[in-house]
Amino acid sequence: MHVWKFGGTSVGKPDRMQSIRNLITEDTTRKIVVLSALSGSTNTLLAIGEAAKVNDEAEVDAKIDSLKTHYDAFIDELYKTPEGKAAGQQIVDTEFSFIRSLTGIKPFTLKQEKELVAEGELLSTQIFQAFLVEEGVPSTLLPALEFMRIDADNEPEIHYTEEKLAELLAQHTDKQIIVTQGFICRNPRDEVDNLKRGGSDYTASLIGGAIRADEIQIWTDIDGMHNNDPRIVKNTFPVRELTFDEAAELAYFGAKILHPSTITPARMFGVPVRLKNTMDPSAPGTLIADRTSDQVFKAIAAKDGITALYIHSTRMLNAYGFLRRIFEIFEKYKTPVDMLATSEVSVSVTIDNTDRIQEISDELSQFCTLEEPDSDQTIICIVGNFSADNEGVALRVFNAMKNIPIRMISYGGTESNLSLLVHSRYKADALNALNDGLFSL
Repeated sequence: MHVWKFGGTSVGKPDRMQSIRNLITEDTTRKIVVLSALSGSTNTLLAIGEAAKVNDEAEVDAKIDSLKTHYDAFIDELYKTPEGKAAGQQIVDTEFSFIRSLTGIKPFTLKQEKELVAEGELLSTQIFQAFLVEEGVPSTLLPALEFMRIDADNEPEIHYTEEKLAELLAQHTDKQIIVTQGFICRNPRDEVDNLKRGGSDYTASLIGGAIRADEIQIWTDIDGMHNNDPRIVKNTFPVRELTFDEAAELAYFGAKILHPSTITPARMFGVPVRLKNTMDPSAPGTLIADRTSDQVFKAIAAKDGITALYIHSTRMLNAYGFLRRIFEIFEKYKTPVDMLATSEVSVSVTIDNTDRIQEISDELSQFCTLEEPDSDQTIICIVGNFSADNEGVALRVFNAMKNIPIRMISYGGTESNLSLLVHSRYKADALNALNDGLFSL
């Protein structure tokens, strides 16, 4: 069994939704199809929620009316029969009636906001399932709210998903296509919640792991994961194979095609992930699995919005326990560290969340000295096969970067990642220089 996920742009127009119908039926493998909200819907629903919070009823009504008009036109174009149009319109009318009632609740709380945002996925999946019914495709809709749940730490309860999905799928053995929502779930209070933005990828991976799928396919509008950022660098190309570790590094450090959390459940259960292009279905895309080629340099990604902290021990040499005290403070304020560089008496770290930087700095200052933080930094992540037996890896990277100032280096923590910190004004130069130095023939 496969799990196929389609993002907002893939379902954002009626002709795109019709193309998805063709894709999932031409491939005869039984599959679970995970859909995001129609492109733009989630942002609009969030904007409606913001207006509801400040009791701007005119803005709420205007945005709801505008969004419903969009869905009405979508329905009219998608369905071909009077029965199909009626079924689709009934879905839209029902959900928008609920949206209006929800935004009328005073005060409008976070609970209502999460229910409101979930409407994007609830609409897209019901509309698509009704379209499959019109087309005569043997299919059913399994609501994600019946099997996807997070715990008190906002982590998915994978064993709960395993049990519930097994029960639900056993009731629909005659259906070739199972449609469900990405992104949404329930929390320990049984309230509607979500897996954060980008969570539809995560949903697909969690489902794939839970059912031990043969493959998870993430369908987007680009031909797999590229070796560099095509928005900045010319002549990039798709990477055909990556390991789970390599893909996880790239996703975390800025590769937009894949949500960073996606790889974890797939890797846990050894389920391959394939990145495919809805605009060019015949293209091979990128396969992420346990094994890959021995190619040394695979891809480059960049993560912006980084701040570097420079910490010096006041005890000078032999300051054991220094690192432990530092990281206890970052843990206390729930601030992850991306990069780390150390010497005998100094530590440099990077963070991408500065919400608690003042409290962190205040506590660090009690036992060490701090330099002024450097903001507007970018981490350049180079991924590949950097085993100890591969000679000249660092030399090729530094030769490519010879004209670009480097603030920090992280190498050797894994055999798949070499990371460099540069000021963000050098980001484009660094990506292009590395592309020329590492991938040019």
